Amino acid sequence: MSFFRKLKDRLTRSSTKLDEGVAALVEAAPAPAPTPETAPAPEPAKPGLAARLAGAVTGRGAEPTRVLDDAMLAELEELLIGADMGVETSLRVAAAMAEGRFGRRVGASEVKAALAAEIARILEPVARPLRLKGLKPQVVLVCGVNGSGKTTTIGKLASQLRGAGKKVVIAAGDTFRAAAVEQLQVWGERAGVPVMTAPEGADPASLAFDALSRAEAEGADILLIDTAGRLQNRADLMAELEKIVRVLKKKDPTAPHDALLVLDATTGQNALSQVDIFRKVAGLTGLVMTKLDGTAKGGVLVALADRFGLPIHAIGVGEQIDDLQPFDPEEFAKALTGV
Repeated sequence: MSFFRKLKDRLTRSSTKLDEGVAALVEAAPAPAPTPETAPAPEPAKPGLAARLAGAVTGRGAEPTRVLDDAMLAELEELLIGADMGVETSLRVAAAMAEGRFGRRVGASEVKAALAAEIARILEPVARPLRLKGLKPQVVLVCGVNGSGKTTTIGKLASQLRGAGKKVVIAAGDTFRAAAVEQLQVWGERAGVPVMTAPEGADPASLAFDALSRAEAEGADILLIDTAGRLQNRADLMAELEKIVRVLKKKDPTAPHDALLVLDATTGQNALSQVDIFRKVAGLTGLVMTKLDGTAKGGVLVALADRFGLPIHAIGVGEQIDDLQPFDPEEFAKALTGV
């Protein structure tokens, strides 16, 4: 199964998926007022060729349509908010979709296509792969809360970068969780990439400094630094992340060259506060969205792009090595809306 088909399958398994919601919304048009029994039934008007070609009428086998009015627009906005797109972004998307269509009849397929086009327009500017800058090494700091898929994402990135001919070193900076170090070591073995570790409870900033020294000495192209999973509302944990950044700059004033935040799609609107805080502490340069599975609505990615404009480097829908792919806005928009 292709990545796009897998993504579409995962997204459209959500109980609030947009495609079913839009179809239900269109079919929810109020029934016309009944004609009095005494009044003769009017002769049905024969639609012209242009109307039939435009699909402006509903006949046998045709798609149901509904007038796009204020009531339908309000329902559409609620549907987008329910898909985790956030209030402000949902209002903008719905308004853009209604432009040129307000007051006329529309079918579900037209609504979904218009939504997909508007969502893709918002996402297009942020769909940028991780750029290799030709530095030796390019230091990539990877952040995220516990359970976001951060460690797995590092392993996948390391494997893909090595497959592209790059010399990669991983620093297992989550020194407070033994399982994270072991998990990275497994991925390092799979990818043929060395993993630097430190004793449990050791200072992660010291490990990051040593890892940068080793990467420089060995002529590595990429240094991927894992960090401890931390909640954005824990000041002490965020202070440790700030310390890692400060220590790296003592070795290389330009480091880290990239600071990625790995986000779990199932967190919904909480992802917005995560980006806001991590951006201030670590100077985020890009995002990776994971776990776009059957429980994720996916719309939060649109809200993130609309609000922050940070590059979205990749998305993941599973645990396999090929389940982390460059972000394609058009394919994502189609998968999200069921086009």
